[in-house]
Amino acid sequence: MAQERTGVAAFKGSPLTLIGPELKAGDTAPAFTVSKNLLEESSLSDYAGKIKLISVVPSLDTGVCDAQTRRFNSEAAELGDDVVILTISTDLPFAQARWCGAAGIDRVITLSDHKNTSFGEAYGVLIKEFRLDMRSIFVVDKEDKLTYVEYLTEMTNHPDYDAAIAALKALL
Repeated sequence: MAQERTGVAAFKGSPLTLIGPELKAGDTAPAFTVSKNLLEESSLSDYAGKIKLISVVPSLDTGVCDAQTRRFNSEAAELGDDVVILTISTDLPFAQARWCGAAGIDRVITLSDHKNTSFGEAYGVLIKEFRLDMRSIFVVDKEDKLTYVEYLTEMTNHPDYDAAIAALKALL
């Protein structure tokens, strides 16, 4: 049975239970399998040799998640070919594609953790009460080591965009 962590996250002040371990900078990034679309899967190894910023959002159809994804999409233009920005949510791949088209998102890769919550459980962000992934940021170097980790304690708050981008740029 997966580890459950309480007292570390909330939604509008109400406590949440996160499933999975708490990762820290220096840890090896855990493997995961998520959906690119209905038939195609993606995993951490698909981005081998790249610097990865993994932006985790509960649902793209909410204000903070929308703003978070748009912010990293705009930052991506300046980061070059060695960097990939992945946005992971439990939204269905259809919803992600629709949202990206409507929002003009063209640099961030959206991936769905809906099917088996592999990412959420491996990275300790799966919310037991909602079956959503908790807002968080992970920066992973070319050797798949975590160099930056931010778990938000309140689902409705924004992450520290500047710190995440600075951690990413430090690897360039």
